[in-house]
Amino acid sequence: MRATSRVSLEQVTARFEPVLRAAGADSAQFAAQLFTLVDALDSSGTLRRTLTDPSIDGAAKAGLARAILADATPQVADVVAELAGSRWSAEADLAEAVEELGFQSALAAAEASDELVRVEDELFRITRALIGQREVRRALFDMKASPERRLALLDAILAGRTAPVTEQIARRATLSPRGRRFIATLVHVGELAAARRNRLVASVTSGTELSEAQRDRLSGILGRAYGGAVQLNVTVDPTVLGGLRVQIGPDVVDSTVLSRLDDARRQLAS
Repeated sequence: MRATSRVSLEQVTARFEPVLRAAGADSAQFAAQLFTLVDALDSSGTLRRTLTDPSIDGAAKAGLARAILADATPQVADVVAELAGSRWSAEADLAEAVEELGFQSALAAAEASDELVRVEDELFRITRALIGQREVRRALFDMKASPERRLALLDAILAGRTAPVTEQIARRATLSPRGRRFIATLVHVGELAAARRNRLVASVTSGTELSEAQRDRLSGILGRAYGGAVQLNVTVDPTVLGGLRVQIGPDVVDSTVLSRLDDARRQLAS
């Protein structure tokens, strides 16, 4: 998403957040309505072009958005009207923005129910469980297979043991991947969950299990390097022969770099 679109999304998100907090657990229904609109945008080039055309008056586009969402809750109709009246760098960015707000709505519902940490943990556990299951991952992303078949596979994986919001997100990732792999969607939403808790997510791959002391030390090093609390999602991979591989967003850090960061911190403190 380019700069203009990113600014539009950030502005709308800032104004939508108080609405989500006021709605509490009912934000989950906002997510379902927003996801329905994403599907409509993905299936209609005419609709995308109309709602993102800068030559069309913003109020007219907002009115069209409200007409499309006549059966939606007023809160969703309002935020979509605001999105339609904003500026977008590309047609696809509007659908991406609506989807992002859908995920945020689902996470806000989990947060209101004191289940945000649980949802974040479950998303990570699902992705970790599927690391060695290549055929399963392919089946979840196979758009040639019927939706019923993909959902049946997902239900077998979840086994009814996850929070409702985790299930909502996972079902969305399976039925409407929008070009993303199943795991990629879950990782993305997990990062959004961490951000709601003012934390960065560090995906750590280690050849052996890390002790609690090792986790605390690594979290401290990364926290100081990145200037904020860091959530560690640790995966054990026996093929990793010594050291660690740590990824935070686009940054990949190996154990050598981590050692240098810690050495630099000690030197500064001395």
